[in-house]
Amino acid sequence: MVGGGGVGGGLLENANPLIYQRSGERPVTAGEEDEQVPDSIDAREIFDLIRSINDPEHPLTLEELNVVEQVRVQVSDPESTVAVAFTPTIPHCSMATLIGLSIKVKLLRSLPQRFKMDVHITPGTHASEHA
Repeated sequence: MVGGGGVGGGLLENANPLIYQRSGERPVTAGEEDEQVPDSIDAREIFDLIRSINDPEHPLTLEELNVVEQVRVQVSDPESTVAVAFTPTIPHCSMATLIGLSIKVKLLRSLPQRFKMDVHITPGTHASEHA
């Protein structure tokens, strides 16, 4: 571990993470505001749900740390499936399980119950991804 003060006052594993620029907000269309028209769920909507989750170690969002990206979100609305791959900031991140759980809980609380979710670490980005 690298020394420093974390959010909880402990030592930081990644004291100087790279910080990425946030993507812009998606404009809301008239069709999306019409309550009579059923909305389909797409990758951008899922990304918008998870992008602002706070990192457990830093006072930054998962988007700002590039832990989540829209390109790593896959959705099939007709099949009711969502898959999110996330990338920890370092290969031996001890917070990976907590990050994955945070993403899954956010989706469970936000999406209709018909959706099946797969939240996993991006292959090749974590030392114990198969554990």
